[in-house]
Amino acid sequence: MPLLKSPLLVCALMCCAASAQAASPGGETARNTAAGAAATRGLNLCSGRWSGGLTDEIIERDLNGRDPAMGAVPQFPTTIDAKNRTISLQYDEAMPPRHIVWRPVLGCVQLPPGASLDAARFLPRVDDKLRAPDLDREPWPMGDANATAKLPTAQQAAIDALLAAAFDEKTYGGTTWGVVILVDGKIVGERYDRGFDLHMGSQTHSAAKSFTASMFGVATGAGVLKVKDPAAIAAWRKPGDPRGAITYEHLLRMSSGLYTQGRGSPLQKIYAQGGTVADLAATNFLDTMPGSTFVYSPPDTMLAMRALREAMHDDKRFFAFPYREFFWRIGMTRTTTNTDWNGDFMMSGQTWSTARDFARFGLLYMNDGLWLGKRILPEGWVKYVTTKGPAQPARAPFYGAQFWLHGGMAGLPEDAFTPSGGQGHYAMVIPSRKVVVVRRGFDAGAGFDIDRFSADVLKAISRP
Repeated sequence: MPLLKSPLLVCALMCCAASAQAASPGGETARNTAAGAAATRGLNLCSGRWSGGLTDEIIERDLNGRDPAMGAVPQFPTTIDAKNRTISLQYDEAMPPRHIVWRPVLGCVQLPPGASLDAARFLPRVDDKLRAPDLDREPWPMGDANATAKLPTAQQAAIDALLAAAFDEKTYGGTTWGVVILVDGKIVGERYDRGFDLHMGSQTHSAAKSFTASMFGVATGAGVLKVKDPAAIAAWRKPGDPRGAITYEHLLRMSSGLYTQGRGSPLQKIYAQGGTVADLAATNFLDTMPGSTFVYSPPDTMLAMRALREAMHDDKRFFAFPYREFFWRIGMTRTTTNTDWNGDFMMSGQTWSTARDFARFGLLYMNDGLWLGKRILPEGWVKYVTTKGPAQPARAPFYGAQFWLHGGMAGLPEDAFTPSGGQGHYAMVIPSRKVVVVRRGFDAGAGFDIDRFSADVLKAISRP
């Protein structure tokens, strides 16, 4: 079958071999910058199409047109093999294309610069029999049937007005594509824009960190590890290595002490340059003593998942673990978290999910880890991840373990907490009011005021 050329992405080559040698002001060569931009574009196109169910128009407008790190992502000559679900982008005359490969369940992965497409046969994969169950016709919250409920007339009118305001880009700011409001476990408000619907998903950005916390909840409940134990990373186990003092808890609470400030973070090299968690994040060095300082560091989350992998001693189980032992158990069948080419989940971001799957996630936490009467997260886990650690940001919102604590902000109850991702991805959980407020967007600048919006939702449902 011939390869398909994407009419949206084919354009003139961004940089030639001569210009690729020049260094950019940030220290990277033009070739290196182009390699990362090509991978970013390819991952957006691959995940957008085959994990999110998006059209190319949405991908170009809202993903490749709004990358938080570089603005509009440059275009490159692009070849799309729809049958085999691969994407190849030619970014430099002296190098092979950057190749992006989709895999069942595990989603899209970038091959490193210089790799041929043939290298895809060595990528980690799940068992051929492991596939997401079709739950759409099941009753809510496992599926989508009977998901909605109506509030009393005045309350419902107030919620409907808030939904409209959430999308006007003025009242609360930001550019919103989806909002879902749960009260007592039922959807009382839901709206989509910009071509999205209930089964279409997009990048979660850092909201995925809260998914990582959930993996640890399941793992601790299964006896795989204890959060206060030293993280099971073999690279830190040599005698005298001070990194051996880093615990799972330090990683979950963003207090590992690893040097990830300034230019010390390996984040972009892993996200866009084909680097691996094992080769870059795990080889980093200490800057402060573990547990002493809060530094918001996505590599800490990646390393937490790497440590879980090493603690599990079973890659077959590990690759299926997020899906079989968590996501699919609570109906999150349209959530996909990508790996690096070495098989480590980059669950600090690089995850795709729908607004309704966010609502399911929030509902689990609203119910203290119980799902339809079954315990998914161990007793006490929700309290653990929503309790401030010893090292904290200088000002609110404060930090638990991969969750942000919003209690008291804009008048919210003290138990309010949420995943939080760049461009405005939230699932605000308020257990004392049995409310979950999901907001998904493509923000720039100040973004969406989730605290005020959530507080206004509480006021709306309190109307007589």
